[in-house]
Amino acid sequence: MPRRRVAEKRTTQPDPKFNDRLVARFVGSLIKSGKKSLAYNILYSSLDHIAEQVKDDPVKILKEALENVRPLVETKSRRVGGANYQVPVEVTPLRGEALGIRWILKAAKERPGRSMQEKLTAELIDAYNKRGSAIKKREEVHKMAESNKAFAHFRW
Repeated sequence: MPRRRVAEKRTTQPDPKFNDRLVARFVGSLIKSGKKSLAYNILYSSLDHIAEQVKDDPVKILKEALENVRPLVETKSRRVGGANYQVPVEVTPLRGEALGIRWILKAAKERPGRSMQEKLTAELIDAYNKRGSAIKKREEVHKMAESNKAFAHFRW
């Protein structure tokens, strides 16, 4: 925690093709070893495949998939009286979006398949249809928060 002032939030610049901030954030998480143009190529070709398969606006599908994966509650560890408790807390929209992006990309990387474009396309379509590994991860987090609801009074 800063002592003097709160750090200001940086706003991400929208991507060049779709002019959307969410796509730019997705690319920022997808990037590896500073190769942003490669990350853009992967995401854009994946969105093109989605547009062919689903016959709808790919950015809308990306946003809907992220909304389906985004968690509403999570647990945070809290030490009270020598014991650690998993305390359920609500997730802020920005953190929920970041977690959703991270889970979708992780699930896509772990998928069997040829290229990252194909794996990301399949994972985004699965998330859009409310199935797949990223949705499973969200359900696990929600289940964990639900089972530790008794410790909700330890919030800070």
